[in-house]
Amino acid sequence: MSVEQVLQARSEGKCELCAATDDLSVYEVPSSPSEGAESCVLLCDTCKTQIKNPEQVDVNHWRCLNDSMWSAEPAVQVLAWRMLTRLSGEGWPQDLLDMMYLEDDVKAWAAASAEGQDAADVVVHRDSHGAILEAGDTITLIKDLVVKGGGFTAKRGTAVRGIRLVADNAGHIEGKVNGQTIVILTEFTKKS
Repeated sequence: MSVEQVLQARSEGKCELCAATDDLSVYEVPSSPSEGAESCVLLCDTCKTQIKNPEQVDVNHWRCLNDSMWSAEPAVQVLAWRMLTRLSGEGWPQDLLDMMYLEDDVKAWAAASAEGQDAADVVVHRDSHGAILEAGDTITLIKDLVVKGGGFTAKRGTAVRGIRLVADNAGHIEGKVNGQTIVILTEFTKKS
């Protein structure tokens, strides 16, 4: 069987991201650690065009990732993660990204060439001890922090659960303290 035949059978003749049935073709996911069908997905022309041309992205089209991000296929998971990362400034994509779980090897593949960048260009958030922070982690504050505009001080030792990563700044994360979402500098945190 050819790669396209394998993908047609795997996807039941639908785009593996948005479930469209027209204009389908094979797309090889960049930086794949494997070859053949495991490194490819079946995409419609709309998805393929928007992946290749970031300036043509229609944010609402990608609401389909709410379903496809749960695919059992690593190549589909990688593409979903990369698109959600690209769109994370929009609000709802960040929420989906925070819920998404990837195995370590799949996450490494996704981050290896996210947005066509080198791995060195991917933002990595680290706590005060150098541990890598991920969305959803729990951190502990290592210093009392005055919350500007909040009217309170976040005390040292406070646990902040379910953090969010600020996509374009490795030194900032977001978390809820006293019911308010605040920006926290990673240098004042310790991963729990």
